[in-house]
Amino acid sequence: MEVFSGRPRSPERHPLIGRSRQHRASLLDLRSVAGQVFLLQVVIVVLLVVAAVAAMVLQTARDAVQRGRRESVVAAQSFASAPGTAEALRSRDPTAVLQPRAEEVRKRTGVDFVVAMNTRGIRFTYPYPREIGKKFVGTIAPALKGHTVIEQAGGPPLPAGKGTAVQAVVPVTDSRGKVVGLVSAGITVKNVAALWLPQLPIILGSGAAALALSMTGTTLVARRVRRQTYDLAPAELAQLYEHHDAVLHAVREGVLITGTDGRLLLANDETRRLLDLPADVQGRLVWELGLPEPITRLLSSPEAVTDEVHLAGDRLLAVNKRLTYPQGDRGGSVVTLRDTTELAAVSGRAEVARERLKLLYEAGVGIGTTLDVGRTAQELADVAAPQFADLVTVDLLDAVLRGWEPTAEGWRHLRRAAIGGEQRMIPVYPLGEVITFSRRTPQMRTMQERRVMLEADLRQAHGWREQDPERARKALECGLRSLVTVPLQARNVPLGVVNFYRTVDSPAFQPEDLSFAEELAVRAALAIDNARRFTREHAMAVTLQRSLLPRAQPDQDALEVAWRYLPAEAGVGGDWFDVIPLSGARVALVMGDVVGHGLHAAATMGRLRTAVHNFSTLDLPVDEVLGNLDDLVVRMDNEENAGDAAEGHEGEGVTGATCLYAVYDPVAGACTMARAGHPEPVVVRPDGTVTCPGVPASTPLGLGGYPFETAEFSLPKGSQLVLYTDGLVEDRTHDIDVGLERLRQALDGSGRRTPEETCQAVIDAMKPSHSSDDIALLVARTRIFPPSCAAEWDVPSDTAVVPSVRARCRETLREWGLEEAGFATELILSELITNAIRYGLPPVSVRLLHGRCLICEVSDGSGTSPRLRRAATTDEGGRGLFLVAQFAQRWGTRYTNRGKVIWAEQLLHEGTSAVPSQTPVDFLLDQFDDPDG
Repeated sequence: MEVFSGRPRSPERHPLIGRSRQHRASLLDLRSVAGQVFLLQVVIVVLLVVAAVAAMVLQTARDAVQRGRRESVVAAQSFASAPGTAEALRSRDPTAVLQPRAEEVRKRTGVDFVVAMNTRGIRFTYPYPREIGKKFVGTIAPALKGHTVIEQAGGPPLPAGKGTAVQAVVPVTDSRGKVVGLVSAGITVKNVAALWLPQLPIILGSGAAALALSMTGTTLVARRVRRQTYDLAPAELAQLYEHHDAVLHAVREGVLITGTDGRLLLANDETRRLLDLPADVQGRLVWELGLPEPITRLLSSPEAVTDEVHLAGDRLLAVNKRLTYPQGDRGGSVVTLRDTTELAAVSGRAEVARERLKLLYEAGVGIGTTLDVGRTAQELADVAAPQFADLVTVDLLDAVLRGWEPTAEGWRHLRRAAIGGEQRMIPVYPLGEVITFSRRTPQMRTMQERRVMLEADLRQAHGWREQDPERARKALECGLRSLVTVPLQARNVPLGVVNFYRTVDSPAFQPEDLSFAEELAVRAALAIDNARRFTREHAMAVTLQRSLLPRAQPDQDALEVAWRYLPAEAGVGGDWFDVIPLSGARVALVMGDVVGHGLHAAATMGRLRTAVHNFSTLDLPVDEVLGNLDDLVVRMDNEENAGDAAEGHEGEGVTGATCLYAVYDPVAGACTMARAGHPEPVVVRPDGTVTCPGVPASTPLGLGGYPFETAEFSLPKGSQLVLYTDGLVEDRTHDIDVGLERLRQALDGSGRRTPEETCQAVIDAMKPSHSSDDIALLVARTRIFPPSCAAEWDVPSDTAVVPSVRARCRETLREWGLEEAGFATELILSELITNAIRYGLPPVSVRLLHGRCLICEVSDGSGTSPRLRRAATTDEGGRGLFLVAQFAQRWGTRYTNRGKVIWAEQLLHEGTSAVPSQTPVDFLLDQFDDPDG
């Protein structure tokens, strides 16, 4: 019969322990103390068993190795000292004599090998004949001096297989003590499990017995503890007491427990506060506490009470009382107290706080949704009215609205930026009006003192009324009651003021409203300042970028050009384009895009555009232009990232750029193009067909070291070449392929449109409602140089033909109606031809082009470039290029696959040369020779 000690368990008196048996944890639950002690004992026993087994294995292995060393030394010394061994080593065939003996000794002694060798370590014997004659693997130097060597070493395969090889090397001496050879014997110590396995059951049995004893003891202790704790685990007991203390002392309700004799057994902190009880109240009689008579009588009586209200000082307490043991013979009661007056006040304050927090959340979400100063001010007015104020006005400094840094000089002049609430009923200054506040107004005082100003009764606000007496009178008649004006400032810089008004239908502002109004203004001021700074940066970047982009089309005969540039809403980027006239009536088209936005991207774009102009002036091939741009971007990137170079600079370093560079020749009707990471252009044929020319894609600029592929294709007269940046076709809502297809649809049927019409049609069809990237678009319609305006002929390499070339030139100019330009043209042409014949290589040819200007070109097969120099007085030559430079508007050299072309351009006005008067040649030469001229 099982006997239990203590009070019998009762599910009614102990509800926590009346749970189902199937939910109890096992006696050895690892979350209990008993289970954790048992686990610790198991770990200790297992570690002891493992340590015993490991020690036994190591000792057995060590003994086996020691035995192997002894057997190896005995076998080696026996064979070395055997009669005839020394003589056999000196014989002509030691192997024939010693191999049978060695094998016999190996088998009799149980070693794995017996090796006889000469003093150089060459084997004469070995279990495997194929290893005889090879070098012995091991240490033989000490043995040659007469010592015995014992070591663990590896060598050729042995009959015993794998294991720990132990070998001994001993010397073989003749009758005079001289070492004539060596003998090595070895044994392989294999698995030693057979030596320690018989002892393993004893160790494991001991460990199992220890585990059984531990389990039995732990189980007995756990049962005893559970009986004495009403089947509650230690963790449950600790949790029960922790919850008891937490609830008792943290709850906002007074709790008292009294005994049968009327003594106070327990009183929590809230009870002491509500009843003003001393600290040593526990254990004292209730009627000795000095409580009010109604409360003392209630605590002493045995009756139960539900929600009775009693007065204790200035508090109204709601009291509930229940017996501690309603069905037992033990007395005592539990009393709870609740302060209803404070709860009501707290509920009201909590509701107000909840509404204020909700309004602050709405302000955080609704203010600053855009980077527009006026819109942000209006969002502040809309959030605050009517939840916080009936009328809200926002007045900002004029410099803030323009994005400038505000100064103290303009504080008195504020512009009405936003109005929210009862603006129709109450007369206020309209939107956009500049208000000049007097020094006594709350608005000016709040800006100067940089603190919140409260006017609880506007009828007594003399400074506010004297600002505009008539308007103030009408506002008071309409019911305006109180005002809170708060400065809007960010980074300690005033931006303006926000005015919160309440009418007679709402309670007047109180001092506790000021902190909320200030918090609302602080959040709005940050958003307004961000918008102001963005406005400033955006305006600066737009101004900078527009100043860097082309403002007018250059004079050229090859293309009819139109373009569009649309900056992004979030900030100006680095998109740019250009139309650059080249020599020979050719024109270069450029379209590029710098990574990033803002001033940094715009400034980088300006540097790249200038570089393209310089490279184009050199008449470099299109792939070389992109290669030089690539080197420039790499250098710029290195400069930005080197050391502290980027500190204090706005934006990040250059991470790359894309560029498309094309050269169109109107004489040949051909276009040469290369692109570095830029979208492929689109060609609209004269019949309206939209195609892509198939320009190979190369890496973007800034990667360095990669070549740029070039494509050359013909463009019929009237074809339109469409260049653009990725902002036109890329969007977050769709893939770039969708954008390219939309572009093709917008260009479909544009063969008869002018470039201006094509640009407008593309922008109307492709422009997004909210552009996140810049858009640059350039449309160029091709022209073909008429054959009647071009003349070309070959020149023999003989200076005697120069007069005939001049005559032919004179005849051509007469046909074009340019007789007045004949003298200058003949002079330029004769000088260029003479230089080509004398200093160049054949073939030499001449080409004249008549367009906006008269172009003379002389080509030869040499790659040397002529240069302008100052000839001395005694020099016979050196003045030709000086004369060309005087009579031509521009001149230069460009290189081709067959040599070079020296060209000169003369501007024409109404068929004549642009040179106002022909300067006599002798006078020019005299000026050139005069160093002071």
